[in-house]
Amino acid sequence: MNCILRYSLSLLLVLSSAALSHAQDEQTAGLDTTSFNRDIRPQDDLFEFVNGTWLKNTPIPADKSNYGSFTKLADLSEERLKAIVEELSAADHPKGSDEQKVGDFFKAYMDVEKANELGAAPIQEELAKIDALESKEALIEHFGSLDQMGVSTPLGAYISQDAKVSTQYIVHLVQNGTTLPDRDYYLVRHEEKNESARAAYMQYVEKLVELTGSSIDGEEVFAFETRLADASWSNIKLRDAEGRYNKYKTEDLAKLTPGIDWSVLFEASGVEPGDEVIVNTPSYFEKLDEIMQQTSLETLKEYAKFHLIDRFAPYLSEPFVIAHFDLHRKELAGVTEQRPRWKRAIAAISGGRGFGALGEVVGKIYVQRHFKPEAKEKMDRLVKNLLKAFGTSIDGLAWMSDETKAKAKVKLSKIRTKIGYPTKWRDYSALEVEPADLVGNTIRSAKVEHDRQVQKLGKPIDREEWGMTPQTVNAYYNPTKNEIVFPAAILQTPFFSADTPAPLNYGGIGAVIGHEISHAFDDQGSRYDGDGNLNNWWTDADREAFEKLTTQLVEQYDGYEPLPGKFVKGDFTLGENIADLSGLEIAHRAMSFELDGKDPIEVAGWNQDQLFFVGWSRVWARKYREAEMMKRLLTDPHSPSAYRANGPVTNIDAFYKAFDLKEGDQLFKPESQRIKIW
Repeated sequence: MNCILRYSLSLLLVLSSAALSHAQDEQTAGLDTTSFNRDIRPQDDLFEFVNGTWLKNTPIPADKSNYGSFTKLADLSEERLKAIVEELSAADHPKGSDEQKVGDFFKAYMDVEKANELGAAPIQEELAKIDALESKEALIEHFGSLDQMGVSTPLGAYISQDAKVSTQYIVHLVQNGTTLPDRDYYLVRHEEKNESARAAYMQYVEKLVELTGSSIDGEEVFAFETRLADASWSNIKLRDAEGRYNKYKTEDLAKLTPGIDWSVLFEASGVEPGDEVIVNTPSYFEKLDEIMQQTSLETLKEYAKFHLIDRFAPYLSEPFVIAHFDLHRKELAGVTEQRPRWKRAIAAISGGRGFGALGEVVGKIYVQRHFKPEAKEKMDRLVKNLLKAFGTSIDGLAWMSDETKAKAKVKLSKIRTKIGYPTKWRDYSALEVEPADLVGNTIRSAKVEHDRQVQKLGKPIDREEWGMTPQTVNAYYNPTKNEIVFPAAILQTPFFSADTPAPLNYGGIGAVIGHEISHAFDDQGSRYDGDGNLNNWWTDADREAFEKLTTQLVEQYDGYEPLPGKFVKGDFTLGENIADLSGLEIAHRAMSFELDGKDPIEVAGWNQDQLFFVGWSRVWARKYREAEMMKRLLTDPHSPSAYRANGPVTNIDAFYKAFDLKEGDQLFKPESQRIKIW
């Protein structure tokens, strides 16, 4: 967010040596007040009070679209991973060993001279295969091969648990195949950002044509993608877990899309789907069938070539890399400078938001070097306290019947926790890595992961599998496994430290734990039972009461305006907003359990309740570039950070007590208007 409030320089000008010493004392106690903006009252803007000076004095790095607490820790993980990867790259290792694969993947990525020498050569054979296709049936079959390489096509598919039979894996079919971040970029005309994105798209296609010698009509390909976007569900509609669950007999897919031979596609993908599949977006596929019939074979082939080039552009010569950056990062995220090549290499190996080529290989070393056993022990206690607090909260709900409370507590009792790192690591023995074949390494890595997913079909659910690497600064709840997961890299300051006073830990990682637990009971997670099945365990009256409360939360967040005329979508962000509100409420309750009967904690005049909310606000310190904020408002189900810090506290009585809020304070709500859900 580039809309930054004004700041006074008075705090910086009057800092004496004594004040600096005082700040240092606070830092040693886990509290860093140098980020505070003392010209703002916490009663008016907790986010700005806790983070204002940091926001004012900290520029967003040129190679980033946003910057804050999460990205600072991600940078630290990146530096640690760089040390691991460079160490492996500098030594000789047996061919086929995981160490050899990491080292040689890094060497291949860092060999920019080789990439420039090869130009488009690494993908010319694949482009020729597309050019040689003589029918739409052959193209659909080829989509299966492209899918194995990680190339986007209109026929999206993935393998996951059956949401109503959570002990089984099943093939899911979903809308896919557009380049720009959201359907609005295609469909909403006369908005400057959309017009600019469309122009950048066309320039990108022209550059790729120039670099590859391929024949691609950008206008026709963009028109095809626009029709895909128009057929696609909105992000709000996609949130509906029941709406996404549409089970079809595999043989009946021919009725849904008469013009698409799914059996050919599945065979080319190496998938044996079994008797049934789940179609997440059936209306999309009905429309896609018509779109495919009405689009010429030539345009469909040009679309496939464009997506192939786009997929591998970051791994080709510098002109490809620059062209890819200009659209995807500069235009769509506002980033002004390309990331250094070593950082892109680390992301390719370790995974930026995914697993990369060898994410758990470097993750295992990361854990050995940077995750302390005592952190896991303290986290175990925090989680137990949070689960206890959530149970107590369920008992006290005035709007829920005893019948539904009992079922909610059964689900709560079945939540499984994973902390730090997996107990079983992924097997990369099938992956071949060569030190001078970056594109080939990338293709082989994608195919190994594709095969790993396909091989799940017909097997028991792997409950030891993780959805993130240990070096990822994040956490998640998985509704079909009913589990909460906290990777090692998030268990650091400002979220967590074994040496930090309890209130700061509870306001930080405690609220994150509470957030993930609360996802089991948000507007969509609450539709799953304790065994991970979509199963309505609510009475009609209780569901109605719950939805009345969540509607109030939608209305609250609908009123937030991060950019002039651009508002948060309260219905799109509802699940995360419920988790923020309930997670913070439960974390405070859990802190009270732990500190009950003990001497009150105070740090530099801040009492334990104030420290708790300071701990909450500081984890949301973040700035955004305008283009990134615009994109996130369309694509990110989380509210912007300022509203994650300020939005929940307006509904929490303990915040009012901690800072003595009164009518007239900007974060004040009358008690009757405060939203209490869990």
